[in-house]
Amino acid sequence: MTLALHAVPPVPVEAIGSHPMFRPLASLRGVRHDLRYASRNNFAGVELYRGMDCAWLRREAAEGLEAAAEALQAERPGWQIVVLDALRPQRVQEAIWADVEGTPMAQYFAHPVRGSIHSFGMAVDVTLLDPQGREADMGSGFDEMTLASHPALHAEHLKSGVLTAAHVAERECLARVMARGGFHGIATEWWHFDHGDRERVRHEWPRVV
Repeated sequence: MTLALHAVPPVPVEAIGSHPMFRPLASLRGVRHDLRYASRNNFAGVELYRGMDCAWLRREAAEGLEAAAEALQAERPGWQIVVLDALRPQRVQEAIWADVEGTPMAQYFAHPVRGSIHSFGMAVDVTLLDPQGREADMGSGFDEMTLASHPALHAEHLKSGVLTAAHVAERECLARVMARGGFHGIATEWWHFDHGDRERVRHEWPRVV
């Protein structure tokens, strides 16, 4: 297993249930989860977690996600946040990288030596559910690795017709409520949000392997 120089000992995913700094997704108020990498419903078409329990977040991110869910309820009663990916062990990140390295998909995944913030339990992939439990139309799907998924290109996509104003409004709503929980998004994926400073996370907190 390839790890960057890191002063904090890693945590095996098999021991995550007894670690005091992690919370199960099932314990989060107002948040649902449907982990796509724990099924075949993902970009790879295979079960990437292969029986590992990855429905966890570090406590700081878990509390932030509860705050985001509260903000969503205040803005749009009956709507919910659903987590599509949360904790992603280092071993899974390495397996994904082995498949995507050298392809256009590589830009959407952190090199395992540097480390994904998912592997620290401090990143989530999320979307919105309406009161009937239907996913909001974001204009592109989760893990749709195309320019249509890039929040940085919203203005361009509106002009060209790739996205509608309704698509952008849903994405902006998601980003707005996530920010209320201390999360910040990235330029290339409307669904991905980090909690906290990436470099501090990578250097000060344990990675899950």
